[in-house]
Amino acid sequence: MKHFTGLLVGALFCSFVGPLWASGLSTEQRQLHVLNRIAYGPSAVDIARINEVGVDRYIDEQLHPERIPLPQSLARQLDDLFAINKSTGDMIAEFREAEREAKQNPEQGKQERRQLVVQIAEQTATARLSRAIYSPRQLEEVMVDFWFNHFNVFEGKGLDRVLVSAYERDAIRPYVFGRFRDLLGATAKHPAMLFYLDNWLSTAPGFQSPIRINAKQKAGGLNENYARELMELHTLGVDGGYTQKDVTELARILTGWTFDPRDGMFRFVDRRHDQGVKDCLGSHVTSNGQAEGEYALDTLAKAPATARHISFQLAQYFVSDQPSQSLVDRLTRRFTESDGNIREVLDTLLHSPEFLDPVNYAKKFKTPYQYLVSTLRTSDVQVVNYRPLLGTLRQLGMPLYGAQTPDGYKNTEAAWLNPDALSRRINFATALAAGRLPLSSMPDPNGDGRPEQMNSRRTISAPRETQDVQKSFVALDANTLGKTMNGLLSSQTRAAIADADPRLRAALMLGSPDFMRH
Repeated sequence: MKHFTGLLVGALFCSFVGPLWASGLSTEQRQLHVLNRIAYGPSAVDIARINEVGVDRYIDEQLHPERIPLPQSLARQLDDLFAINKSTGDMIAEFREAEREAKQNPEQGKQERRQLVVQIAEQTATARLSRAIYSPRQLEEVMVDFWFNHFNVFEGKGLDRVLVSAYERDAIRPYVFGRFRDLLGATAKHPAMLFYLDNWLSTAPGFQSPIRINAKQKAGGLNENYARELMELHTLGVDGGYTQKDVTELARILTGWTFDPRDGMFRFVDRRHDQGVKDCLGSHVTSNGQAEGEYALDTLAKAPATARHISFQLAQYFVSDQPSQSLVDRLTRRFTESDGNIREVLDTLLHSPEFLDPVNYAKKFKTPYQYLVSTLRTSDVQVVNYRPLLGTLRQLGMPLYGAQTPDGYKNTEAAWLNPDALSRRINFATALAAGRLPLSSMPDPNGDGRPEQMNSRRTISAPRETQDVQKSFVALDANTLGKTMNGLLSSQTRAAIADADPRLRAALMLGSPDFMRH
């Protein structure tokens, strides 16, 4: 198998100049291109739907996910996951209780605390992956990925280990098609962001807080972390025209924006706020409490540089690593004219000539997350145990919620295309195609390898109708897989697969250069 993988990696890396396609896109290629860009690749269900309604109506449906019902099986699975359904306050209370138990009974308490954190992380990831794989609201899931990455927080930092789920639920998901200003405000006030970039500690000079999470995290003094990333990453962009003085002044404006670590609720604390006059981005800001921060967010959301920055990122994500200036300009105008209405900007983008231009067909290289989700959708695999998939994402260099720096993960070919990455992807494709991944039953929480039978609030339960699935998958059928993937593969790739050992054909399809692009 190592010999097979090595040969395949060498051939693939040499062939990654992009597949050869006809000068124009056929109807099938247009449909597949849409499914690859605004969904996580084609599934049999989505192919049938876009065949039935056509490209334009499919795009319109995806722009209005509230009109698309979730499958009952998926809805019930999500209902069973306590980590995505508990309030922020309850999650913090449970974590703090585990912290107290760990201090009182170090040996057992620390183990239980670790188990709680692991269970929360697994359930949060299970919810994200199950939606991405099985939800018919595919563009919604794509936009959750886009905006979470744009407003990234790192799951591994302290209290954020129990806040990321609520952050995605409360600050990202409700706003992915709404006004950018509303999304900006929701992320700015969420405890996950306040904690991650330390604004909850930022105060006027001389203030000392009686509340802390640990000895290293006590409020007192100005912290510029969030103000800097708010300008550089979230709004204006690195070339957005701001100065270091603007960063400092914005940080002063945002002093007092914090949260109560006992319940996770946003608080503006006036006595922590710098009451002095500030000069930020050409505006003279007099003392006005929380309204100063709201004014700053209004100003940043409406700035022409923000419109350009967001428009470029959307064009890069959906169209090309190097989108044309004319497309970015059109999106910028629509962003400004619509007061930052994300749905309208997306509508302009998805109906632009550039979006369906043959020159952009199958040219984006999938991120590890996009690649993993698309393999499962195209293979029609019914997943119960998500742990092997989380391990795969770590091996591929893109652990879910694991970007440590505020700029999140890149979505360009330069970031992900290299021989080692290809080898790891092919190993995953080979294991999935051969049925070697234990995806169909939960392992025993005690580690003895037996299927999970418990259904407590702290275990990840399978969808009810899949709990009796056999313990291991059979190998993927290449003929069945080929029916879904046929239009994704170039004639050269199909010919190479036809000449291969039948036992390797499914792996070759999923590991082909064509399938690693979208």
